[in-house]
Amino acid sequence: MLEIKNLTTELNADSGLVRAVDALTLTIKQGETFALVGESGCGKSMTALSILRLLPDSGRVAGGSVDVEGTDIMQLPEARMRDFRGRKISIIFQEPSTSLNPVMTVGRQITEVIERHTAMRGDAAVAKAVDWLQRVGIPEPGRRVNDYPFQMSGGQKQRVMIAIALAAEPDVVIADEPTTALDVTIQAQILDLLKELQRSQKMAMLLITHDLAIVAQMAHRVALMYAGQVVEVAEATEFFARPLHPYAVNLFDALPDESKRGRRLASIAGSVPPLNQAFAGCRFADRCFDVMDRCHRAPPRLSEFGPDHTVRCFLYDGPALLHSPTHNSGQEQLLPVDQQVGPTVLEVRDYKVWFPIRKGLLQRTVGHVKAVDGVSFSIACGRTLALVGESGSGKTTVGKALLQLLRGKAEISGSALLSGQPLDQLDGEALRTARRAVQIVFQDPFASLNPRMRVNEILEEGVSSLRPDVTPAVRRERVAVLLEKVGLSRSALARYPHEFSGGQRQRLAIARALAVEPQLIVADEPTSALDVSVQAQILNLLKQLQQELGVAYLFITHNFGVVEYLAHDIAVMKNGLLVEAGTAENILHHPQHEYTRALLKAVPRLVRSA
Repeated sequence: MLEIKNLTTELNADSGLVRAVDALTLTIKQGETFALVGESGCGKSMTALSILRLLPDSGRVAGGSVDVEGTDIMQLPEARMRDFRGRKISIIFQEPSTSLNPVMTVGRQITEVIERHTAMRGDAAVAKAVDWLQRVGIPEPGRRVNDYPFQMSGGQKQRVMIAIALAAEPDVVIADEPTTALDVTIQAQILDLLKELQRSQKMAMLLITHDLAIVAQMAHRVALMYAGQVVEVAEATEFFARPLHPYAVNLFDALPDESKRGRRLASIAGSVPPLNQAFAGCRFADRCFDVMDRCHRAPPRLSEFGPDHTVRCFLYDGPALLHSPTHNSGQEQLLPVDQQVGPTVLEVRDYKVWFPIRKGLLQRTVGHVKAVDGVSFSIACGRTLALVGESGSGKTTVGKALLQLLRGKAEISGSALLSGQPLDQLDGEALRTARRAVQIVFQDPFASLNPRMRVNEILEEGVSSLRPDVTPAVRRERVAVLLEKVGLSRSALARYPHEFSGGQRQRLAIARALAVEPQLIVADEPTSALDVSVQAQILNLLKQLQQELGVAYLFITHNFGVVEYLAHDIAVMKNGLLVEAGTAENILHHPQHEYTRALLKAVPRLVRSA
């Protein structure tokens, strides 16, 4: 269905010519799911954009071919390419907020695809759009079809993106992180839907993801990508049973779960090297525990290790395996034992956030959307409370309301005390002072970073505003060190947000929140856009800061691997209410509520055979 040969993509950047994809060759069969995995910045998303010829103005396909059912789409004129996009080959984008048209209803955006590529028109197309919204798990699809993207949660917008991509039932779908913003139950629905479509339509899928548990559940074959190159290709069962490349081995060691609680997660030092250079040797050499002299002198070739298993590494260059890759010993480093519960940082009692429904010429209030309807919890110094639940259950609304970001937009009642201070009664300088102590990491990093500011300005802005006692020289050095801590080089300080991948932008958002050294961080899906290795770096950093500074976290997430590793306590939300709360041990192993049990059952698990 899809055959890619020597695909090479180049971008003109201020730093020079960047070779984002370097001679990539892949073949995807009819009905097959081929997973492309690797670190943020490795070229996965750029591969997807190259295939569909959706590169930015600064990019071009410098060589290679992309064959879809016998047609090399690289040679098609743009007019014919528009017939292919959506009908023959489609894409589910990573960031729905920047992919959906904000001035069109979601229903119109779906019917646009249906009417462009099928014979359906008018009411029939609208009915089909409603059907797609229902299939991807949007509640009340008949009503929500007329909503605009801003009226939907992050997870719901991602579901709309999936409906748009699948609306014309294409032969090949490129899914770029299709379930990143989704909770586990909807994620399970979407993955089941994609599987069902593959069976019925014999659809081929290129799945780009950093979630190895999803890869294990969905993929038939796997390609591991690093610095623009494929470094390992194998059948999925073979890849998970016996990863060969040192990079692959380290990725598995970096996965968070309950068994690694109390230990540092394995993380790969440094970051992906810049691709605006000519590489003399192996691109992974500077980060590899198994590096040899020859690794710096010559690039390894992609060679066959066994049937349907190829690897780009000198460890396997020859008839015999030289030795097994080294596991990152960082995982074995014990973290300090959690201290005794300290004083309460945040205490929330009977907290309600109701959004008024206004109608008529005078916009009278005729009802309320009870987004949060009486939740109570507390977080002590140095503790992590994980707030979990489905998309739209009110988790993000809790976080925003606590930081007083919904004043004037919602009716808020109940109490929220930050170190004994009632947050809802603070104003002016008092509220500014309180914000030194509490910060937020938003779910969508692209929407929360100012596109007109450079990274150094973004990171220094909060420090200069909330910590005027810090001198400019100390401020500059602090943000530079913090940038390195979250896995980015100091050279990133002079760049703009659009020059980074989704995962790298999330690291910037985390660095910005940490810059003012808060007592409490409200983290709204802070690792959802991060690949496994960088997620390990961030989790280690958050854990280390908690041990050193006593920072408390309200951790809003749907990643139960992260919950198992990081959380001391768990609160489960559904429809604006807390349905169950307790210690992580009790919730994970002895859930009492049926909804909690359903959530845990839907979590994809990575079970590796020996």
